[in-house]
Amino acid sequence: MDIVFRTDSSREIGTGHVMRCLTLADALKEKGCRALFICRDFAGNIGGLVRAKGHEVVYLPHRQDEPDPDDRVFHAAWLGTSWQQDAEDTATVLRERFDRPVDWLVVDHYGIDAKWEKTLRPYTRKIMVIDDLADRPHDCDLLLDQNLYENMEKRYDGLVPPGAIKLLGPKYALLRPEFYRARQSIRQRDGTVRRILVFFGGSDPTNETLKALKAIKMLDRPDIAVDVVIGSSNLHKEEIAAFCRDMPQVTLHCQVDNMAELMANADLAIGAGGTTTWERCYLGLPTITIIIADNQAEVLTVLAQNGVIWNLGFCHSVRIVDITQAVRKLTNCRICLKTMEKLAQQLLDSADDGYEVVCLKYLL
Repeated sequence: MDIVFRTDSSREIGTGHVMRCLTLADALKEKGCRALFICRDFAGNIGGLVRAKGHEVVYLPHRQDEPDPDDRVFHAAWLGTSWQQDAEDTATVLRERFDRPVDWLVVDHYGIDAKWEKTLRPYTRKIMVIDDLADRPHDCDLLLDQNLYENMEKRYDGLVPPGAIKLLGPKYALLRPEFYRARQSIRQRDGTVRRILVFFGGSDPTNETLKALKAIKMLDRPDIAVDVVIGSSNLHKEEIAAFCRDMPQVTLHCQVDNMAELMANADLAIGAGGTTTWERCYLGLPTITIIIADNQAEVLTVLAQNGVIWNLGFCHSVRIVDITQAVRKLTNCRICLKTMEKLAQQLLDSADDGYEVVCLKYLL
């Protein structure tokens, strides 16, 4: 089977869309499928990582034209061109690479909606959409939204064709195999914080990583080890590295491939929303979260209301001292940490084969 992914990563977009597509592509590769990633060559993209995993990447050319002014898709500018031009660029790749329609076209992009998808219909047998926003219509056969919302079952009513299959909720979370292995052998935390993990995604444009480090330094607990993870596209990495050098208990990691191990070893995390949310929950890692993008707000709010995480709110209103106070309170409350751990794991109890279900039952 030939499966094509249309997705992007950049310093603005982040890396989460490509990473969850990569999880799916890796699983499909094990089943004998061929995956092709079509991405625009934005600054800070992680196409190199996709290639390192053994998948082909075709970069779309830079365009000078502006997004369609009549396009009502909120994130239309993330395409780097008009939707019409992006659709034509993608169609050109498919015409050149394949002599027949591909088996699946997987779209994970906030800048794409039904207009684009209908244009690409002649080049694919079926279309899968991975989305979180439910803010635009889609012309798809299969839709995956792995997030938790109060109105989850009704969010896409009227936005997808009546016959489309909808896979909704964390039980379909696209977790990499390393997380399944880590959960099988995970230690039982006792509510004592000996190690903190700090990770705010691959790009962290507002530099919440440094803010969290300053908060931990203010905590004045040199006995607590700290793992800090940043992506290769992080523009602040030199500043973060310099700050880490003055904190002997801190280990800085860049573009890691052992995130599950780092999460399993941690007793507390400080981070943002996105795909990492479900990775932390699956491993029962208590977390203090900071919202760094509007699309993270609803999910993190629901999780906080259910006691799964401690959400401090939007990054622009979170002070260093707010993080310090939250960490101090949790380090002094074993029952709080144990409760968060239990609730997080229970939420993802049904996700033990999420990506396998998506692959075997729906794509193959």
